[in-house]
Amino acid sequence: MKTHIGRVLTHLLLVISVLLLIPGCDDVSGAPTIPPMETFLIPFEDFTSNSADTLASVSGLYVHTGEQHPEPLTETTSQSNWNHAALNVGFWNLAVVVGLAVPVAAFQASFRNIPLQQEDGSWVWSYAVRIGGTVHSAKLHGQLITEGVRWEMRISKEGEYEDFLWYYGESNLPATDGFWLLKQSPAVPEDLLRIDWSRNITADTHNIRYTNIVPDGPENGGYIDARHTDDTPYDRIWDIYNRGQDNHTYIEWSSSTGEGRVKDVKHFGDEDWHCWDSDRQNVVCP
Repeated sequence: MKTHIGRVLTHLLLVISVLLLIPGCDDVSGAPTIPPMETFLIPFEDFTSNSADTLASVSGLYVHTGEQHPEPLTETTSQSNWNHAALNVGFWNLAVVVGLAVPVAAFQASFRNIPLQQEDGSWVWSYAVRIGGTVHSAKLHGQLITEGVRWEMRISKEGEYEDFLWYYGESNLPATDGFWLLKQSPAVPEDLLRIDWSRNITADTHNIRYTNIVPDGPENGGYIDARHTDDTPYDRIWDIYNRGQDNHTYIEWSSSTGEGRVKDVKHFGDEDWHCWDSDRQNVVCP
């Protein structure tokens, strides 16, 4: 009896030892840390509650990272300062969140999955994600490189495309600095956006910039830069550069009160700040 139990224990130990040597079955503690969502997606929500309606009212709208900019809105409402800020933010929101819904959703889903180590030492997060009623397969690859991690997101949709490299990027080991490069779509596999990001974990501050990198595009070089700071009274600092018009829209606002201000020489005809209060009503700047 004792001999039989001993054989069983020996067999179990052998099985466990073999499993520990199989790639994908070892401890995931060695897997690189996926950079957080704040390194990929600008928090547009503070300006999108009404900006979609504002955008819809502009005739001839073409949503493609600012390739066509609307005529300035007329000063007909008491919220015109906030409306102008929301309009400019809204174009980027639609281009990224709507136009890139698949890669954004795939990245969000990666945090809910466990990686498996591959034979070459890299790690893969493999999972299915439902987007708009359609199931996509996603594979996020993480490969340790000198002083950092190389990332690749490949996405498949049955019957349409397989392992499309939708975006890739690099981050340093503590995930405090890096970039992403995104393609437009499997149908148009050209460069679309470069995302540069950095963050201070201790101070809870970060910066993210989307830059239009469409080859030979009229808006190539245009960008939106969003900074989450600990400044007062405005802790959100945004700079939107329209390359086609060679014009900047500067937006500063408070995440706690909602108060803010906007500066846009082309729109307002001056270099002054134009402010709004916590109800988004126009006010004289302090």
